[in-house]
Amino acid sequence: MASTSCSYNDMKPGDLIEIFRTGYRHWAIYVGKGYVIHLAPSSEVCDAGVASLMSVFTEKACIRKDPLGQVVGRDRYQVNNIFDGKMAVRPTQEILKEAESRVGEEVDYSVTSANCEHFVTDLRYGVAHSGQVDDVMVAAKAAVGVIALGTIAGLCYQLVKRRDRQKE
Repeated sequence: MASTSCSYNDMKPGDLIEIFRTGYRHWAIYVGKGYVIHLAPSSEVCDAGVASLMSVFTEKACIRKDPLGQVVGRDRYQVNNIFDGKMAVRPTQEILKEAESRVGEEVDYSVTSANCEHFVTDLRYGVAHSGQVDDVMVAAKAAVGVIALGTIAGLCYQLVKRRDRQKE
């Protein structure tokens, strides 16, 4: 059985389900009766786990409806309506109607701009957004900043050293 911090009784249709895979989080939207709708690369099996990292290399994905337990596999998961309180939540019936109507559709996929989190946040809030992409971008900018500061510090050190040599 999947490791979880919630049960089906804690979930309401329209809730966002965050699934903790190795190295990233997969997202789905709960539609009731133990089922979720999610975006998955066409070649991916539901509970692929680490193999799902191959989604980085795909350009197309399929909108699927699968049992939550099958999608989660052995991974931990939780309800995480991540932007509630920051964005308006669409009416549940609208969320479910749109999600169900899109099952089976093949769509463009991009790990940075059209991934599973973008898909479910667009359904719930009407805005496609990915917190994990934001986190990666902030970390990348911080790393570039650290590298730039290190480079500047190194250049300053070299200039000071050169000036000191010229004084000698």
